[in-house]
Amino acid sequence: MRSFSSFFFSSFVFFFFLALVALDRSRCVAAARKITAEDALDAKYSFDVIIVGAGMAGIMAANTLSEAGIDDFVILEATDRIGGRMREADFAGKRIELGANWVEGVNETTTNPIWELANKHKLRMFYSNFDNLSSNIYTQDGHFANKLGDIYMKKLDDSSEWIESLGIKKSQSNSADISVFTAQRIYGKVPSTPVEMVLDYYNYDYEFAEPPRVTSLKNTQPNPTFHNFGDSNFLVADQRGYSYLVQKLAEEFLDSKDGVITDPRLKLNTVVNNIRYSKNGVKVGTEGGKSYKAKYVIVTVSLGVLQSGLIKFIPPFPDWKIEALSEFDMAVYTKIFLKFPYKFWPSNGPLTEFMLYADEHRGYYPVWQHLENEYPGANVMFVTVTDDESRRIEQQPPNETIEEVHEVLKNMFGPSVPKPIDILVPKWFSNRFFGGSFSNWPIGVESYEFERIQAPLKGALYFSGEHTHEHYNGYVHGAYYSGIDAANRLLACKKEGKCIDEVPQAPPHRRGSKKRRNVDEAEMEAIKERDAARQAWKKSAM
Repeated sequence: MRSFSSFFFSSFVFFFFLALVALDRSRCVAAARKITAEDALDAKYSFDVIIVGAGMAGIMAANTLSEAGIDDFVILEATDRIGGRMREADFAGKRIELGANWVEGVNETTTNPIWELANKHKLRMFYSNFDNLSSNIYTQDGHFANKLGDIYMKKLDDSSEWIESLGIKKSQSNSADISVFTAQRIYGKVPSTPVEMVLDYYNYDYEFAEPPRVTSLKNTQPNPTFHNFGDSNFLVADQRGYSYLVQKLAEEFLDSKDGVITDPRLKLNTVVNNIRYSKNGVKVGTEGGKSYKAKYVIVTVSLGVLQSGLIKFIPPFPDWKIEALSEFDMAVYTKIFLKFPYKFWPSNGPLTEFMLYADEHRGYYPVWQHLENEYPGANVMFVTVTDDESRRIEQQPPNETIEEVHEVLKNMFGPSVPKPIDILVPKWFSNRFFGGSFSNWPIGVESYEFERIQAPLKGALYFSGEHTHEHYNGYVHGAYYSGIDAANRLLACKKEGKCIDEVPQAPPHRRGSKKRRNVDEAEMEAIKERDAARQAWKKSAM
């Protein structure tokens, strides 16, 4: 009995040992399988380069990398399409541009690259003729006398030429910046009547989306786009959309079929909300919970997004980077599209395309443009507003905007003007993926701060977008060039070991203080104006 018990016990221990071995082996196999799966998952979401944003800057950055032989990248786009702020919508049976609308800067010896692309792809465009604008001024009492309009326009031209020359002098002498408004004061003529104010608005706000009291003189006068490329503008009115240019650029290096990009390296509807970066690489997290790893990342989101905190950067940006990003303004430029039951405005040729409305309140539905030349019979026109008016109109119901524009049109053309039967108001400011329309260079901000916006961090985190281009910020061609520039900086680091990881320094007279001690009274006043404007913006944003 005892021997049997001993045998039974020994057998039990032996089989128990075998069971443990088998269990341990199965666990090891399971663990190995898990590791293999994790490795595969890591491989799927690991790349050489991550590009955040598929606008013009992001696509040009990817294009530049691809041409240099780097194809191991992924493009993460928050929205459902590529193009960024080159964005269109269907309205009144036509394709209209919500954001970028013109090829700006044409007809000089230096060719605008966007003009080249537009012609290459036969984009449908129309020359914007502003020559007869002085004859198309309307007030609250109706049409303004043509001769008086010509007089006001001549005064505006004289003032603008003088202000441009002052801007050139300040740039050449490297003296402190002032606002365009302060330059107007120095000139001795600040617009004050409704007609003067709307012409002033057309000259500055219509281009920079912010008023002269905010806009830098030294860095915007003369405007580098028109100075370098020419002063002609062409409106894009193509059923394929302005973003078709970005689509065709993307098709040069991404797989596509029948005009649709099928390449898995483009991830739409992928909202990046955090980026961890170090000298060893980056990890990009999304709202969907996915993480992407890479050696480098190029961030091409707008200045408005960077200022908003939508993307959390870990570690936080150094103070000098935050300061540089905060110095520049994200302006708001809104085109309000209106459909009418019939045409009631003058449209006999291109010289009637643009109209100005002079109201006592500067910037109140000021610049009008009909689309009869571009889309005959569509009975569509749009009015452009900017800055505070853009923000106000974004927040109010469409029916209130219809009532307001109807009253303005009755002032311009008489009480029988019909109400709009449809309206489309783009909401660039409140859209979290944009936070505004384009960047503007405010007073008192120096060139070295552009360099600080551009500057990579840890040799792994790079920046691109129209707001990073010193000469063409705010323009499509600025975004185009910035994508190339950022990719080339990355390539210099990757291929040549020339990795920039230092703070761009301020000129000697700017260190320790943004203001020199010998600034004159006008310059001091300009800086106060800038600070007051920023404080007002901060309060409204709280």
